[in-house]
Amino acid sequence: MNETGSAPGVQTQNYRVWADDPGSFSTHKIAALHHNFHEHPLFQVAELAQLAKELVPFDQCRFTRPGISQASCFTHDSRHPDGRSIDEVFERIEEPGSWVALYNIEVIPRYASLLAGIVGTMRPYVEREQPGIFNVNGFAFISAPPSVTPFHIDRENNFWLQLHGRKTMNVWDHTDRVVVAAGAVEEFIVRHSLEKVRFKEEFRARSHQFETQPGDAIYFPSTSPHMTSSDRSWTKPGDGVSISIGVTFYTSVTRRMARVHQINRLLRKVGMSPAFPGGSPVMDGLKAPVGEMVGMARSSLSRALAPVRGIKLAAKAPPGSF
Repeated sequence: MNETGSAPGVQTQNYRVWADDPGSFSTHKIAALHHNFHEHPLFQVAELAQLAKELVPFDQCRFTRPGISQASCFTHDSRHPDGRSIDEVFERIEEPGSWVALYNIEVIPRYASLLAGIVGTMRPYVEREQPGIFNVNGFAFISAPPSVTPFHIDRENNFWLQLHGRKTMNVWDHTDRVVVAAGAVEEFIVRHSLEKVRFKEEFRARSHQFETQPGDAIYFPSTSPHMTSSDRSWTKPGDGVSISIGVTFYTSVTRRMARVHQINRLLRKVGMSPAFPGGSPVMDGLKAPVGEMVGMARSSLSRALAPVRGIKLAAKAPPGSF
């Protein structure tokens, strides 16, 4: 890869993500951005089909069941509902309702470099508020409309790029406790449970809605609720696939938040109503070191017990928290 994240021999242009007004970009706010990574050779359908084949041994190709909606549980299966091979999936990828997600594409070195290049173009603007970027991951979503990605939240900050076709993205402020309650965020951060993170139609009006096409990008902070949909109004033979990618990453700030969430969850279980991370910097300063110790203890205990008793702790340390 060269410095811009392009493949060897592909140096005809620079690939980047940018904000119209870089000075106003904040890691704490949802922002509409632009990019030209949709022109990158590694993000074309044939290359993504090859990537999918390489991810099969890692169990990183995921599928959804037919008939899901934006209000459905956000669950994926490693097997296609009709038993199709990954070759068959891409041969029929323009059939209405086709859907495949490629998880953690950074396990393939050329894509790890490409993802680093994507984040790298915005690194100066991220790190002026949130230094210490780590664990850059990539999740590609390939679908033929009509298709949806259900309502959910993520632990990481997210650069979301539309690569091909069109898609509607709804994103909510990560501070909106009407849409996702504080306790539900804590359950997700600590236990990876989305049971209490559920969409209601009345939430839609509270969202930021983006109608995206190739070259459009959106940044949203850790735990921002989001969902997508794509209809068939724009499709035509040879152009019927919508492809987007979420490039996620942790920072020193997301790590601190995860540590505070650990303690808040414990306090909530004994009947207290702790301040959400960021609500009280003084309390965050007291909670974060304790949360780090709790997370490390859970992780150590989980590793120690699992081989002996076949036990996996339900509340191990959140990823990216220490």
